[in-house]
Amino acid sequence: MKTVPSFSGFTPETIQFLVDLKENNFRQWFEDHRELYEIELLQPFRALVNTLSPAMHNIDSLFEFRTHKVLSRIYRDIRFSKNKDPYNTCLWMSFQRMGTSWENFPGYFMELNTEHVMLGMGLFAPKRKVMDVFREKIEGEPDTFRELVQKDVFGRGFSVEGESYKKPVHNTLSDFFQPWMNRKAVYVMKTLPVSDERIYSDALALLLADDFTHLAGLYRLMVEAREEVAPL
Repeated sequence: MKTVPSFSGFTPETIQFLVDLKENNFRQWFEDHRELYEIELLQPFRALVNTLSPAMHNIDSLFEFRTHKVLSRIYRDIRFSKNKDPYNTCLWMSFQRMGTSWENFPGYFMELNTEHVMLGMGLFAPKRKVMDVFREKIEGEPDTFRELVQKDVFGRGFSVEGESYKKPVHNTLSDFFQPWMNRKAVYVMKTLPVSDERIYSDALALLLADDFTHLAGLYRLMVEAREEVAPL
């Protein structure tokens, strides 16, 4: 079996490849630069998945860990899109339970593009019933939830994101909780600019493992909310 090396960082050439691909998004250019893509983008991403897998296994042993399933494809699905560019100008990885999707289960992600690294976790496209149960859990133990997110979400530099309802969802909680209560989907996210030196060393893997581990309490709460809902 071929051994995947540990992650030692992306390189400036990684970012430059994505910049150049954005400007030359056609098949001949990509084929001419395929070796660069594999060396500067695909190989370090595979190494990053390999390096993170033990920490992610500790969070949820049911995650999908096969690299080809964790990593996104560089090829775009253009069948139903007006944009016919054949390639994505970013690459991302996602840790989700095997057999699940963003529509019905929480998950973690990290994306690299020409401007920044984005990382986060949450319910990205849940059914209304899942969000209803999640809100009930917050209302049931608001002090516990506040302590959790102040330390492990806001304390780690994450913000709360997701599409909001036009009309606030009725609840009796204080303003602190409303960013969590009034959303159709809810996830936490933060970004690192490509000027951040950690992206170009093993420090990025250490940061991701640490941040993702701190989000485990919130992840498990979201899993509980999903599992309390009958099959969707």
